[in-house]
Amino acid sequence: MARDPLRYFRIEARELVDQLSQGVLDLTGDGGDGADREPVARLLRHAHTLKGAARVVRQRDIADAAHEVEELLVAHRDGAVPVPPETVGALLTLTDRLTILVGALRPPGADAPQAPGMDAPQAPEAPAPAAAAESAPAAPVRGDSADIDELLDAVGEAHARFAPLRRQVATVDRARRAADAITEQLRIRGGHDGADGRSAAMVTRLAADLTALGRQLTETVEQVERELDDIRGRAERLRLVPVVTVLTTLHRAVYDAAAAEGKKVVFDSGGGDLRLDPHVLSLAAGALLHVVRNAVSHGVETEPERLAAGKPAAGRVSVEVHRRGTNAAFRCRDDGRGFDLGAVRAQAEARGLVTSGAEADVRELMRLLMHGGISTAGEVTGISGRGIGLDAVRDVAEQLGGEVSVSTDPGRGTTVELVVPLSLVSLSGLVVEAAGTLASLPLDTVRTCVLLGAVEAAAAVAAGALAHDGQVIAYLPLARVLVPAQRQAAAGGAVAVILTAGERTVAVGVDRLLGTSALVVRPLPDLAPAGAVVSGLSIDAEGNPRIVLDPHGLAAAAGRVAGGGAEGDGTEASAPARDPILVVDDSLTTRMLERSILESAGYQVELAASAEEALERVKSRRYALFLVDIDMPGMDGFTFVTVTRADPVLRGTPAILVSSRASAEDRRRGAEAGASAYMVKSEFDQEELLGHIRELVGAP
Repeated sequence: MARDPLRYFRIEARELVDQLSQGVLDLTGDGGDGADREPVARLLRHAHTLKGAARVVRQRDIADAAHEVEELLVAHRDGAVPVPPETVGALLTLTDRLTILVGALRPPGADAPQAPGMDAPQAPEAPAPAAAAESAPAAPVRGDSADIDELLDAVGEAHARFAPLRRQVATVDRARRAADAITEQLRIRGGHDGADGRSAAMVTRLAADLTALGRQLTETVEQVERELDDIRGRAERLRLVPVVTVLTTLHRAVYDAAAAEGKKVVFDSGGGDLRLDPHVLSLAAGALLHVVRNAVSHGVETEPERLAAGKPAAGRVSVEVHRRGTNAAFRCRDDGRGFDLGAVRAQAEARGLVTSGAEADVRELMRLLMHGGISTAGEVTGISGRGIGLDAVRDVAEQLGGEVSVSTDPGRGTTVELVVPLSLVSLSGLVVEAAGTLASLPLDTVRTCVLLGAVEAAAAVAAGALAHDGQVIAYLPLARVLVPAQRQAAAGGAVAVILTAGERTVAVGVDRLLGTSALVVRPLPDLAPAGAVVSGLSIDAEGNPRIVLDPHGLAAAAGRVAGGGAEGDGTEASAPARDPILVVDDSLTTRMLERSILESAGYQVELAASAEEALERVKSRRYALFLVDIDMPGMDGFTFVTVTRADPVLRGTPAILVSSRASAEDRRRGAEAGASAYMVKSEFDQEELLGHIRELVGAP
């Protein structure tokens, strides 16, 4: 596979452009006069980071566009002057251009539409809200799977290499038992004196060494397998898309539609951290795009109408997404006029859907509105008026096997909710073992874990309850529901996992805790029998299915079923032969590029995303050299170098500053702070960097 020099830059640039787009849209909210320093400062940081990273990888067009964003924002840095609407429009034009430029970047060998910097497509010179609202794509649901597939293949290969090691654990155990048998025979034959006694002592030591080796092998293999399992889960999680990517698109659609309608509308959102299957998210986002446009066009009144009705001048549209069991619920609300039920009834009668004069309640009218292609718009515009908004939501619900509901309160607003089953969902899980079976619990439902001794565990099994935190809660031995034939609890203690399911708190008894892991949960196959305690499956590092438990099912089972010791595990990490170099930079692209250069040259490297994180790291270990960016959130690079020079322990560790700043004044400040060298990102040369490092710390 061809080397991909932009691999990390594409990831970081997409995130930064998304953050810029959302941040600019946030400037259009109802934050008083708009003179808020922090959002502007945050946008400046994102733009500066993008500019610096783009310069490092020689993406001049992206760096120039990010610089233009900085130029437009710098006058509003202190919050004294609000960001005017025309500047917001220009900023949105720039973020559109950045989206196109970053989207045009492709891995080596991939089909690229056009190379940035040549005849790359340009964003429009000025916003065209009506046209944008009509032709905007459903949502930028992205998913580059080639790197993920490569990572999953590597995890699978690494796991396969550990299979022989797992077999050697059993071999070592057999050798230990053989040594014990030889020792016993030698003692029986020769007692403790003479050659046989000395041989017995040697074999005894051998048996002890084999015992220690077997224990260390077991712990190491289990630890590495858990880590590989977690890596696999995190890699699979990357296949899913965070909801925030479509929330930004919906926010932009509301902004464009409001501009086209001459209205002022504020957009709110929630649930952006949830990650969903790209197919589900793309379809849902396409339907919601129609819904939010209709909310602006049909629902939100003009400013004079709102003021006359005693409402705030700005309307409000919100989109919230949350996981509801194995479903995802998308809810769109507006605080507008609500549906004109009289107009809906009149159109339904005209189409013959309702008999003239017949009674039809609100729910029936809403059902007709969703299924009859009825529109309450007075005219067809670029935004609405064709009666397709709710049709689109209904079609998505039918396509995904979900459901849609609409409620309206005349004069107060409308709510549209789309609930669809999840083909995949990402969550963090607590991996446990019970009766030899591994399972995962959703980590967000786990309150705490309590180690029970043998007597406490036996009492909890017998009573089916456990005293915890001043109350008595139901106790469920997990082995009883995973292996129904097992009627007795295992001897010894147990770990009680205290979890919440809705309003209920229960304790689930397990044999061991095996750590946490990022999970991608899949639904159970249609023909796979499973109890109510199982909500889905995840895939472990070897590609084997592992059950994911349903907290609500466990809570219900705790009332019907009654049922062992936690072994802490840890591995001792040996220190590297020589001290590593610490790279300190808030840009992912720069961190990964510098790490690649240094590791290729033979140096060991550790990373920190901020000066504060770096100062925490230096408390626990020594470093050969600091490679530090200047412009970072919080403490900057000049201050970091000054602080380390003043520390009697750290002052001997050389520091190199790497920055977008190229002025003589900045170079002077770096030297005064105590930096051993100063490099400019736009003039970055890896041989020069390695030359400085060899002079300061020697060859690797």
